[in-house]
Amino acid sequence: MRRSIIALIGAGAMLCAAAPINAQEKRPPIIAFGSDSAERGTTRVGYWDNTKDRGAGQFAIDYGRPAWRKDYEDSGKFDQMTKGKVWRLGSNFWTVLDTDIPLKISGQRIPPGLWYLGLQRSQEGSAWSLVFIDPAKARAAHTDASEIERAAIAIKAGMSTEKSSEMREKLSIDLIFKKTDIKDVTLRIAWGNLQLSAPIQVP
Repeated sequence: MRRSIIALIGAGAMLCAAAPINAQEKRPPIIAFGSDSAERGTTRVGYWDNTKDRGAGQFAIDYGRPAWRKDYEDSGKFDQMTKGKVWRLGSNFWTVLDTDIPLKISGQRIPPGLWYLGLQRSQEGSAWSLVFIDPAKARAAHTDASEIERAAIAIKAGMSTEKSSEMREKLSIDLIFKKTDIKDVTLRIAWGNLQLSAPIQVP
């Protein structure tokens, strides 16, 4: 009887040891994930030709809205996350610029089409740039937005750091223009205590 109990304990131990191995073996090679559609924002500038009563061009940015974390306010930690790196702009799916007109952002020519966007901070931390990634190349490599550092940068446009007037709990991207000067648009990115801007000239 004692031998049977010892054998049973031994068999139980072997099964427990084998369980993690079996769990690893059963893990699927590819998994799926999703995101909440309510966590996305859109900002757009459109033009209308009153003489022809039809659209005259437009551009829009669609983006995920991650929440700011308190630990980002630790400058050392924030620097470690961002200095010398290409940084994801937004959350979940890529932040996308869709324009049917050519633009000039911080002096850089942006051809019409779709562009994935990200941010790059210089090694010393004093300069930020908006980076443009060719979606066709990102799609071909199945590059997720979380892997932005392995995506090839097609265009870089400098951004100015502004003093933030308020803490933004969630990422906010705005395209701002005056009705008296519709060709000059300001792109503003605000998240937590970080605020960046870039001028956009529309032909």
